[in-house]
Amino acid sequence: MQMSDVIADMLTRIRNANNAKHQTVDIPASNMKKAIADILVREGYVKSYEVVDNGNQGIIRVTLKYLPGKGKVIRGIRRVSKPGLRIYASCEDMPSVMNGLGIAIVSTSKGIMTGKEAKAQNVGGEVLAFVW
Repeated sequence: MQMSDVIADMLTRIRNANNAKHQTVDIPASNMKKAIADILVREGYVKSYEVVDNGNQGIIRVTLKYLPGKGKVIRGIRRVSKPGLRIYASCEDMPSVMNGLGIAIVSTSKGIMTGKEAKAQNVGGEVLAFVW
């Protein structure tokens, strides 16, 4: 079956595994998903990720991160721009997530980056997701 929104699928898998307190979650690989996983690692929301070759497209195995006492690091993760309704933001109108406590993941002409990086590089783009 062909999936229409693979980014929403990735975010939902991470959200569900986080709520169930799993250590890892497997996601079908793509370059965009690798870039999003890289941002989540860089910003400290997940421990790490690795690409596992399974003979087809590969799998991204994301290792989730928890606070001491099994507290969740990812409090919320939400898809913003959907295939049916794309949401774009210029560098001046870049959204702030939870008054600066979260990040916006943005797809720009210079690649996928956080909202703060996009603002610093003076580029706008499609707002993919919010993580807090």
